[in-house]
Amino acid sequence: MNTIKNYQPVPMATAAAAAPGLLTQVGMAGTAAVITVSFIHPIDVVKTRIQISSEYGALGMSGTVKKVVSDEGFFALWKGVNAAWLREASYTSLRLGLYEPVKVLFGANEKGAPFYKKFLAGSAAGAIGSLAGNPFDVLKTQMMASSGKEVPSMGATAKEIFAKQGISGFYRGIEANIARAMVLNGTKMACYDQAKGYVVELTGWSKTSLMTQFFSAVTAGFFMTCTVSPFDMIRTRLMNQPGDKKIYNNALDCAWKIATQEGPATFWRGFIPIWSRFAPTTTLQLVIFEQLRSVMGMKAI
Repeated sequence: MNTIKNYQPVPMATAAAAAPGLLTQVGMAGTAAVITVSFIHPIDVVKTRIQISSEYGALGMSGTVKKVVSDEGFFALWKGVNAAWLREASYTSLRLGLYEPVKVLFGANEKGAPFYKKFLAGSAAGAIGSLAGNPFDVLKTQMMASSGKEVPSMGATAKEIFAKQGISGFYRGIEANIARAMVLNGTKMACYDQAKGYVVELTGWSKTSLMTQFFSAVTAGFFMTCTVSPFDMIRTRLMNQPGDKKIYNNALDCAWKIATQEGPATFWRGFIPIWSRFAPTTTLQLVIFEQLRSVMGMKAI
């Protein structure tokens, strides 16, 4: 009887959910990015056409959509989407998934950490992602820019680039792409992180609230457009150079020629389509990523 009275049930070992590892975080970021780009890709096609052609630039966003659909068919708006999926699975999965680990490395995860530390953490993650995603970026840009009703094959485009330029052709515009990725991801993640603090403070919503994530992501999308547009223009021009004709020697040469031959305002040509792409892309990516983190038992960014 004493044995029964003194018996204390031994608590069962509960599977306390361990924090997901680095690969899991990168995988969640890639999933969010691939889902997002499937819906946003047509805006990217329109933005690219406007950046590389003064004809499309004069037509504006709606005029470009009408011309592309009229001349090439509705599905031309999804040209290069398969390359875009591979780009997001490599580039965006790393720049989003690595943000939190790099934040810890830079000491930007501490309460009250300054904005510049968050920006540096985002920039470092963006640079790493850009190195992995550049080949798919080149493929995507060339496929989106191709005119005609025939949808270009990713394999045929890759063979053509390799035949004319070798492996270096897949790293065309790498310096501009890294600079763009650093500015983009630094702005995106730092503004999102900072905006969440302000939204929570002003509204009393929690960091895990969908509304907090939504308004913070929209804010980040606007500031991204302002800072990234010039880098995006240079990158697009470099990546879309014909294989047999070198128009620009490097990113600085490209920037100089655009500024002197077309005017500084050209760097922000296509601002509306870029914002139209960044706003929903940033919002969907970050909200989906945050929700996946929540499902995996991780804290909000």
